[in-house]
Amino acid sequence: MSDHPVEAFEPPYYVAVFTTIRTGEQDGYPETNARMEELVNQIPGYLGMDHAQTPGGLGITVGYFRDAEALTRWRTDEEHRAAQQRGRAEWYQSYTLHIAKVERSHGFTRAD
Repeated sequence: MSDHPVEAFEPPYYVAVFTTIRTGEQDGYPETNARMEELVNQIPGYLGMDHAQTPGGLGITVGYFRDAEALTRWRTDEEHRAAQQRGRAEWYQSYTLHIAKVERSHGFTRAD
């Protein structure tokens, strides 16, 4: 993961906002998370990801996709679906998923 936010892309594009509270059981999570990042990077139309974790345990991951087809490919990937099932069974106390079409986007970077 980068320590910089994903750049602003030319709209329209899609975002998947995944917010989580994890359980105390995290065996296998780091390895599975790394594998999911490897897989999603192979999807044509995947643009990047931002992630943040609060001290209280709220995790927020935002995935950026050029079009609905790229997002569907990610949603229906067999390994991803297996990881989702394991997440519900072991790693997540709760989660929400929001999918949105971005209609406006801009960014700012301070010059050093």
